[in-house]
Amino acid sequence: MSAYISNHRPQPDQVLVDIADYALNYPIDSSLAYETARHCLIDTLGCGLEALAYPACTKLLGPVIPGTVVPHGAKVPGTPHQLDPVQAAFNIGTMIRWLDFNDTWLAAEWGHPSDNLGGILAVADWLSRTAVAAGKPPLTMRDVLTAMIKAHEIQGCIALENSFNKVGLDHVLLVKVASTAVVCQLLGLTRDETINAVSLAWVDGHSLRTYRHAPNTGSRKSWAAGDATSRAVRLALIAKTGEMGYPSVLTAKTWGFYDVLFKGQPLKFQRPYGSYVMEHVLFKISYPAEFHSQTAVEAAMTIHAQLAQRGKSAEDIRRVHIRTHEACIRIIDKKGPLANPADRDHCIQYMVAVPLLFGRLTAADYEDAVAADQRIDALRERITCTEDPRFTADYHDPDKRSIANAMAVELNDGTTLPEVVVEYPIGHKRRRADGIPLLEAKFRTNLARRFAAKQQEAILAVSLDQRRLEDMPVHEYVDLYAAAT
Repeated sequence: MSAYISNHRPQPDQVLVDIADYALNYPIDSSLAYETARHCLIDTLGCGLEALAYPACTKLLGPVIPGTVVPHGAKVPGTPHQLDPVQAAFNIGTMIRWLDFNDTWLAAEWGHPSDNLGGILAVADWLSRTAVAAGKPPLTMRDVLTAMIKAHEIQGCIALENSFNKVGLDHVLLVKVASTAVVCQLLGLTRDETINAVSLAWVDGHSLRTYRHAPNTGSRKSWAAGDATSRAVRLALIAKTGEMGYPSVLTAKTWGFYDVLFKGQPLKFQRPYGSYVMEHVLFKISYPAEFHSQTAVEAAMTIHAQLAQRGKSAEDIRRVHIRTHEACIRIIDKKGPLANPADRDHCIQYMVAVPLLFGRLTAADYEDAVAADQRIDALRERITCTEDPRFTADYHDPDKRSIANAMAVELNDGTTLPEVVVEYPIGHKRRRADGIPLLEAKFRTNLARRFAAKQQEAILAVSLDQRRLEDMPVHEYVDLYAAAT
């Protein structure tokens, strides 16, 4: 005999209700959150512009059917593409994540909340162009910043206490959930429609992390978030038609998310939704390296300079030992052959060896031409990692959220260099005063990769002015990034 299961349709899971109510109704009144969102916006778009130099990225962009242009559709910055909002979200999401060089959130789950900008900007741009064509007022960039703050918060707050990677699921699941919720608000969906849409995001198929780990590490990790944020737009549009949702998608016995994919455990929450995540988000400013290695790369750059002062080089190194946190070891402590750039930029030994050897780490250093230098692999073999429990504890401490690495180097002549400890990377909230000028300089560099001086100055004049940016119609801001003809 089978156990009786009621067919009475339950009330929506509280997690769905809380997400929907926050996305639709919560007022954001933090000036710090809006200022940080502006910095996040320009850094994210700048990283996307840099990615356009890589054919492996650009071959994925454009319409599904070549030559398609959507009237009043969303434009893809730095390209000639004008697309429907679903495909535009994929394009924008893919280019901004390709080089893994902007914001990061680290907790029980990690990820990149700026990935949600793909769906947010595509929908906001499309809605603004459509509104203007109909003689109605467009959305403004403040609407975009508000949606960014809320998407960061939804993704980041769920990530604080819930590890999806430990059950083999990729963090882009949270991009899909967060993007769905805030896109619903932009589209004007009702509360019930938004709850339905968020349930559709949870009931959807979810990406396995296998494309981020040996032996299958590959380039899907660079477009997975674009896929997730575009799927969110699609689900929100489906819900807008009145399509039904699934109220106990998380809690349903046997068939719900908890039982099927989360080992029967409910989601846990450390704090209510507000603006905490945007205010504390981490920026990758100096190095395009997986974030758990950022402080190790800073330490390696310091040691490279110390070696030069001694008249030594990386070839004089006998061994390197890195004290680190548990998440670093689980994700990027990697031995053996590295198959492609996606493999290399998730290997701490590679990300440390390059700056020790050359005094730099750029996106180009993950490409085959640089990786062919046999000195890199030879040095990788001499680098080991061990966990420091204090570093792991501080990584999870909500008042610290450090990403500490300590590097000790022994030379062939028996000399041991003083250990270099870096607890907070340049993009951490505790180092904002040092980081923001560098972030703005990075944005200027990325603009110069794609645009003539006059166009650069037009973008900067708005992007570096909080009030002007917030007041600007979305489509006018996106038009500033039009590809040169």
